[in-house]
Amino acid sequence: MPAAPGRQTVEVEGRRLSLSHLERVLYPATGHTKAQVLRYYAEIAPVMVPHLSGRPASFVRAPEGLTGQSWVAKTPPPGAPDWVPRATVEHSQGTAEQIVIDSTAALIAMANLGAYEIHVPQWKAKTGRDRHDRLVLDLDPGPGTDLVVCCRIGQRLRQLLEDDGLTAFAVVSGAKGLHLYSPILPASGRTVSGYAKALAGRMMGEHPGLVVVSMTKLERREKVLIDWSQNASAKTTAAPYTMRLRELPLVAAPVTWDEVAACRDPSDLAFTPEQVLQRVEEQGDLFAPLLGDAGRAALP
Repeated sequence: MPAAPGRQTVEVEGRRLSLSHLERVLYPATGHTKAQVLRYYAEIAPVMVPHLSGRPASFVRAPEGLTGQSWVAKTPPPGAPDWVPRATVEHSQGTAEQIVIDSTAALIAMANLGAYEIHVPQWKAKTGRDRHDRLVLDLDPGPGTDLVVCCRIGQRLRQLLEDDGLTAFAVVSGAKGLHLYSPILPASGRTVSGYAKALAGRMMGEHPGLVVVSMTKLERREKVLIDWSQNASAKTTAAPYTMRLRELPLVAAPVTWDEVAACRDPSDLAFTPEQVLQRVEEQGDLFAPLLGDAGRAALP
């Protein structure tokens, strides 16, 4: 029996997936379709999945693309295959099952269900919420400032982290800002959050007219928020290589410090899925040092 229009059955890593609505335009500004998004995830999976594996995922779901409704989902989407791993996670309201993306097949299965944007915490389900293995700082520009300013602040934060024995890696968020990560020896969420908050406070002390650590909108005008709170065990951050559900189909992409230093316009570090695939082909996974135990350092 022939497949319905916009539908195709494929086999991914031995799993049969029925892909639907392939012709649906998810990003009207550029015409990117669901088929193109699924193709991106299939091709980026070898470098993306290792950064997702073991971490309970949350999703921004928008089955109809930017023209339809979108919402944050922590629990498995309806229709998620039984073979996609789950983890039981404790939340303030009790426990809940969450998806763990450990394979290309699982990544495609979730994207096929409209879970196009993926967020993960800085800890793994197996080791638990109080064994964080990454520090993250989210540099978010307020009104009147932009990614270029985030890059300058990011360079200074890199120096401060290095002074404390930590190595920093940069990821453009795919939205407006910049994420900085450091691989760390396991520590509690409270410990990591405390260090990150103190570091953000040091930056605000150095540059009180440029940096804030409060999310109050009035305080953020013409300043960059250093969001240290994403180190809390209950928080998540947009995963490296995830597509973002914004007007343009941009990706949370790892970048070099040379690129950060050279940024003079936000468009300098805005990458489409096609560009990210090309970057990986030429440069490999710039985020690979975050994997494994090598290079991890204890928080001071």
